[in-house]
Amino acid sequence: MAKIRARQRGARHARQLARRGRPRSRTRVIILGAGGRDFHNFNVYFRERPEYQVVAFTATQIPDLEGRMYPPLLAGPLYPEGIPIYAEEELAPLVRRLRADQVVFAYSDVSHEHVMHVGSIAMAAGASFVLLGPGATTLVARVPVVSIGAVRTGAGKSQTTRRVTGILKAFGRRIAVIRHPMAYGDLVRQRAQRFATFEDLDRYDVTIEEREEYEPHIAAGTAVYAGVDYREVVRQAQREADVIVWDGGNNDFPFLRSNLHIVIADPHRPGHELTYHPGETNVRMADVVVINKVDTAQPQDVARVRANVARVNPKAVIIEAASPVQVDDPSLLPGRRALVVEDGPTVTHGGMAFGAGVIAARKYGVKEIVDPRPYAVGSIRQVFAAYPHLGSVLPAMGYGGQQTRELQETIAASDCDVVVLGTPVDLRRVITIRKPAVRVRYELQEITKPDLEDVLREWSAKQK
Repeated sequence: MAKIRARQRGARHARQLARRGRPRSRTRVIILGAGGRDFHNFNVYFRERPEYQVVAFTATQIPDLEGRMYPPLLAGPLYPEGIPIYAEEELAPLVRRLRADQVVFAYSDVSHEHVMHVGSIAMAAGASFVLLGPGATTLVARVPVVSIGAVRTGAGKSQTTRRVTGILKAFGRRIAVIRHPMAYGDLVRQRAQRFATFEDLDRYDVTIEEREEYEPHIAAGTAVYAGVDYREVVRQAQREADVIVWDGGNNDFPFLRSNLHIVIADPHRPGHELTYHPGETNVRMADVVVINKVDTAQPQDVARVRANVARVNPKAVIIEAASPVQVDDPSLLPGRRALVVEDGPTVTHGGMAFGAGVIAARKYGVKEIVDPRPYAVGSIRQVFAAYPHLGSVLPAMGYGGQQTRELQETIAASDCDVVVLGTPVDLRRVITIRKPAVRVRYELQEITKPDLEDVLREWSAKQK
């Protein structure tokens, strides 16, 4: 009887295979991303492996990526027609229509709950749900790597990276910064880029978000590398440096194997160090955790972050740091009605209601912070609809020429006396602002020992 039942099961299985067609020899994969980690995971893990067939990317967080194609020149000989990019909202029907076996999650700065909601959609549609870790996706440089990561977007990676590069230069080290990708434009042209002058930013027609990350390094005399194919990016960067500094994006973990991993935590969002992906991964991997913004956070929130870090990573060195703000012309602010423009990623998918711009406006005595929502036009209005937590701040969105023009129009239409630019980039280089404007600056100041200089001096001595 058992043999009869086995033969019946075998016959049913054969009929199912016949209905589906011949068994596939390649595992069919959909990669979920936002124009960064997704392309990197494909390049280093899937591109040259014939046992896999990546049938689609999906895009979220970044406008206008869906409907495009990952180009054949980057996709390699296994993908002569390239790979289509769809909106993530189409995931469930895509899994069924493309007969996907696996869905690979490959973007950052989302809650653990969000990750598993997406996983549930994929699994309910019939696919396995996969997360690729550092062991499968990190590249190895031939020079030492110091990496900077975070638990959330807007925690203070950029200012920490500037502090680290300044210390290493003072030690006599030759530095190149490799920045996490922001692949929103011509992907072939962006394969591997070097930014050493402000003219390079114009030559590559970068977005406002890219300028926010590259411009401060260029101003400090540090070359920045970025792109789409990080094997090539690393090959170029290590030619001119004896130390590479990885400047992470969002709260992603590094693309390079790190010799010293420094992670920034934000006490304005206590608890997020254990509840966001892959920020918690960063905390658990960290050699050093910098609790930033302690000068503006509540003491109990700083203590909570410190306790969480110590519990999950007791070996990490914990440094507390301030992030004091200053403006280039304080006389323009007292008693004025100010429009505050904040760093876009920090106040959108980073979840912050305000940033350095609001802190500076309050510090220097503005009379009122003007609500930009009544004046928003086009895609800027859509941003406010998509992120209802935003209060009276204008996110510096500029993922393309049209959105940049709409940001300029929104600023021009706003009924204010002065514009406070709380973004890392000087927006006046990018758009025309006819109203009086002040630029906010902020640098990292460690207030506990050991500090970053102590840590890096010991590390540098060991590397030599």
